[in-house]
Amino acid sequence: MNMAKESLKLQIKKLIPPLNGTLHKGQSGRVAVLGGAQDYSGAPFFAAIAAQRVGADLSHVICSPTAAGSIKSYSPDLIVHPILRPDKTPSDVKSELSSILSRIHALVLGPGLGREPYMQEYAKSALDIAKNNGTYIVLDADGLLLATEDHALIRGYRRAVLTPNVVEFKRLAESLGLKPEDGEGVAGLVSKELGGVTILQKGAKDVIAVDTTGENADSEKSRVTDNAKEELKDKVIVDTPGGLKRCGGQGDILSGAVGTFLSWGKCYEDGAYGDKTLPISRIPLLAAVGASMTTRTTSRIAFSREGRGVVTQDMLPDIGKAFAEVFGEELQGSSKL
Repeated sequence: MNMAKESLKLQIKKLIPPLNGTLHKGQSGRVAVLGGAQDYSGAPFFAAIAAQRVGADLSHVICSPTAAGSIKSYSPDLIVHPILRPDKTPSDVKSELSSILSRIHALVLGPGLGREPYMQEYAKSALDIAKNNGTYIVLDADGLLLATEDHALIRGYRRAVLTPNVVEFKRLAESLGLKPEDGEGVAGLVSKELGGVTILQKGAKDVIAVDTTGENADSEKSRVTDNAKEELKDKVIVDTPGGLKRCGGQGDILSGAVGTFLSWGKCYEDGAYGDKTLPISRIPLLAAVGASMTTRTTSRIAFSREGRGVVTQDMLPDIGKAFAEVFGEELQGSSKL
């Protein structure tokens, strides 16, 4: 590993909560996934359970009642809120939704969201609440469609990470008048146009870019101080080897992992642990890089065992092993006792 990447990994390690018995429940991250409609229950489950497997203390799923039963049956560890009813409006559930979102550190919006109008409207409402709270946000899957169709929903909010695949990135870049085929530098241009959100462009190598130097960056909206320390223009290429099979659901593991690293960033920012030497604007970039490295390693481990038949469910038990491989046995905790 070169010196730049070693330095980056040391910064990511600062976000990881210590396993020394000093923290109480919730101080190692509280994550919520908003998604899960009639046809989609697997995606929000994978995102939410991956968040816990990476190391979040609590993981919520905010979903439609049509998806709640199956999600609950997948795991008793998840806290499921079936409040996104098709016969209600966002204003009807705003109080309950606001209460849930006030207790979390990171919101993963999009896995299993679908494109039904009522779910899209709930997502917009949740996005507004989360931004007003200064919550870290991950936009994935159909959550990205919201940002693509209405840039104002996310523009300038520097606490957000967008995780587009090849098709989603093409659609997003073109909606901003950019040419995705122009290479790795386009991710940074997308970030700049959207006011400093972090872009995690998934591919054979993941491209993670952030540029907060443009006129659309909004320090007040993002709850960061407007000074040179908080300006950031950076790009990281993550080429950590992954598996050779891309099955549905791996992106959900990634979005959940990003959510956990962001939730740790919020705990670090709030002073639950750490030295507060990392600029707030750098936390989304570090979270995206840490999650990318962990997810790609998880995919490689599962593929090495299952081969062509690997499915996302096979990967869940390997998240801890991957984390230990990337960040060390001591931080994973397997060597503590």
